[in-house]
Amino acid sequence: MGSPSVSSEPVGDTSAERLVDAMRQIRDRCVWTQGIDHEMLVPYLIEESYELVEAVEAGTRDELVEELGDVLWQVVFHAEIASRDADAPFDFDDVAEAVTRKMVHRHPHVFGDEAAPTPEDVVRVWNAAKAEEKAKRSSALEGIPQGMPSLALADKVLGRAVPLGVGPTVDADVVDDEDALGEQLLAVVAAARANGLDAERALRGAVRRLSARVQDAERPVASPTDG
Repeated sequence: MGSPSVSSEPVGDTSAERLVDAMRQIRDRCVWTQGIDHEMLVPYLIEESYELVEAVEAGTRDELVEELGDVLWQVVFHAEIASRDADAPFDFDDVAEAVTRKMVHRHPHVFGDEAAPTPEDVVRVWNAAKAEEKAKRSSALEGIPQGMPSLALADKVLGRAVPLGVGPTVDADVVDDEDALGEQLLAVVAAARANGLDAERALRGAVRRLSARVQDAERPVASPTDG
């Protein structure tokens, strides 16, 4: 049996380059890592993302640095896997270049001649640029990840539905304080548990029904002369 290859410290002129090289060496020499594909990494990405959220909300400076690094590692890991794809390879540089192009396009008030002196103007410019990118989409709901937690999914779908005039009527008396809203949401979950209901599944069902109404609203109305 031959001796294992001699390891070396990650190389590169920048921290980012050393990170990418560390991932490359690990992929080359770690048998566990060699057996991982994109799909197998998904649970780790989800877990690391939740840990990052926790660090943002309640963590220290060092915890935030660590959790941001863990999420970045997931990005580098996926890019390294993709770099070895025989059919359509891409690497970390491709990922960085793609997101840079997208952000430059969505910030013409920074990198171009567009004026956006207020936060509201920035949102308008951002949405216009994003709409231009997504012009080929067949539905306003296209591109929404269905695997999102139900509350986040509901918020995302509502954001696309309301401009189309679709969505539930909002009670004018609904709370506008996050703490009070949190207590109301907790009470709804408690009531669901008490009645043997799954609040997560119930909300997903409501979002599916809302999505169907959005798709109905998007269908062209047949004229009397059609057919």
